Amino acid sequence: MIRIPLGWLFGALLALVAGGLFCQPAAAQPAPPNVVLITLDTVRADHLGCYGHKGIKTPHIDGLASDGVLFQKAYTPVPITLPAHASLFTGTYPMVAGMHDFSGNRLSPSQPTLASLLRAQGYSTAGIVGAAVLDSRFGLDSGFDFYYDEFDFSRLDERNLDAMERPGDVVTDRALAWLGPNSSKPFFLWVHLYDPHHPYLPPAPYDAEYRRNPYDGEIAFVDAQIGRIVTFLAERDLYDSTLIVLASDHGEGLGEHGEKTHGFFVYTTTLHVPLIVKLPAHQSVTRKRVAVPVSLIDVLPTVLQLTGNAVPGHVQGKSLLPLMLGRDEQLHAGLYAESYLPRIHFNWSELRSIRVGDYHFIRAPRPELYDLSKDPGELRNLHGTEKERAEELRARLSALVKEYTPGEGAQSAEESPLDPVLSERLKSLGYVALSGGADLSIEGLDLADPKDRIKMYELVSEAMTDSQRGRYQASVAKLRATLEWEEDSVPVRYLLGLNYYRLNDFSRAMAEFQRVLRLQPDFSLASYYLGLSYGQAGDWDQAIATLKRTLVLDSTNFSAAFNLGAAYLRVGRVPEAAAAFRQSVEIYPDYAQGHGALGEIRLYQKRVDEAIASLRRAIELNPEDGKSRLALAKALDEKGLHQEAEEERSKAQSLLRR
Repeated sequence: MIRIPLGWLFGALLALVAGGLFCQPAAAQPAPPNVVLITLDTVRADHLGCYGHKGIKTPHIDGLASDGVLFQKAYTPVPITLPAHASLFTGTYPMVAGMHDFSGNRLSPSQPTLASLLRAQGYSTAGIVGAAVLDSRFGLDSGFDFYYDEFDFSRLDERNLDAMERPGDVVTDRALAWLGPNSSKPFFLWVHLYDPHHPYLPPAPYDAEYRRNPYDGEIAFVDAQIGRIVTFLAERDLYDSTLIVLASDHGEGLGEHGEKTHGFFVYTTTLHVPLIVKLPAHQSVTRKRVAVPVSLIDVLPTVLQLTGNAVPGHVQGKSLLPLMLGRDEQLHAGLYAESYLPRIHFNWSELRSIRVGDYHFIRAPRPELYDLSKDPGELRNLHGTEKERAEELRARLSALVKEYTPGEGAQSAEESPLDPVLSERLKSLGYVALSGGADLSIEGLDLADPKDRIKMYELVSEAMTDSQRGRYQASVAKLRATLEWEEDSVPVRYLLGLNYYRLNDFSRAMAEFQRVLRLQPDFSLASYYLGLSYGQAGDWDQAIATLKRTLVLDSTNFSAAFNLGAAYLRVGRVPEAAAAFRQSVEIYPDYAQGHGALGEIRLYQKRVDEAIASLRRAIELNPEDGKSRLALAKALDEKGLHQEAEEERSKAQSLLRR
């Protein structure tokens, strides 16, 4: 055994400690960064200053690009607000998220989202959205402690259109109001700015400055709101510790390829989006601009890696950090995009595409191939001259779709039937929420090519705008002009029926709705309006039968249940009316009109206590309901509560005199 003198050993230990080689404390790890996600609705990348647009002032977005990393070739997988955001928040293509459209589906609550994953790691989470198409009923509220939507779906009154969206300054006000008291711990804040969406109506002074290009005026206004957010973070010493991601959900056609807005085609005009990542100060990068093509599905894994969290195995996106650190690797074998709007709402073919290198292949009844390096505007279809390359990309697209489509039994989006109130609200935003019900598991390449229907689609869109503004005759004229393309177009016939209904031409309305139902027997909204038309024409038996059929087709249609109750009352069938009114509030517990009607009918039946409960609920939901207050006064008199009855009667008379 070798013996070491104790004094020598002790001295050696002291030397190690003094030299910092013994028990050296570990370097302090930076705290998890705060995360701010800003999504700009309908903003083309080529309409921002930092992307080279000279005709606009976007100093705050440009500032983020200067402080961060700008992705020159970022693309959305679907050019429609709701499914684009669903892909961004889940890191998956629409085949997995199950969200192909803006109506009729809801993101499954079991699907992990960026918000739910960060909340599980202790983040406070808030989402502030600017349009009803992202309302919580579509499922994007999953994972948020606070989700500010509060859009009013309770009335069909078209004068309520502006309640379906809110301007960017209001969105920003609410976001900063939440951020103030919630910034002491790691937070995730999502701010959705909707303003650049059509119609383009920028506020002063942007309306005057951008009179010739109001679309750019809307973007400039949005840029100012981003400036407010950045200033708020800087003033509270939060900017350096915050990861900021700015992206658009999709672009805008602006008339190119005949598409005025977005959602119909899958050209670069609507797929190319801005994407900027401003990292926390402790995270250095070696590249400020990235030319490698990336997708919105890459946002989730990027944020998770930068916040030190694991990426779930089902996620199809890839972290962008390696690209920011200087690597030139291709993250994806190809970038996928789709539009099912033509298929779902018009029974025309869907569009699917893949982007590989400089080539973009679009699968359609007449396929398309473009070389973006020579033809960035996608004006020269090479499919006929480069058949071998086109076939290669077609095969790669098919393989990608097969790989990323979940198997039978996999959790996807939930079906969410479209009630007439929501349908009206979506139409107020320009969304053609019409027929639905397409079987997306079957390819529709034998259907009409959307390229051959773009003029018809734009004319239908114009007709919808006329209708929403009360110009029903003009809308009818445009819709009838589209019949030269398709005599039996379900959405056109349906919209004609709605216009005739609003013109009080109920015989023509009934004829159109009946025609729609012969073409598509399960179209529940056509059945609903046919029932209303029968009622307006005084045919109560047919109204009752048709509204009952509507509820078989769609058990969530609370308006159908309410109007069924009204029809039963007109023929003196009080018990059936009470049951129908009760059904309306069972479907939609916050339906003030349903509670009021149920309260009145219970008062008629001498069920006074139940009447009082229903009427109080109606007034709680709508304090301006003078009719329910008057009925409540009668019910309170029946109970001997005369003083309270007089108070309600006085309030009712005041409201009814307005």
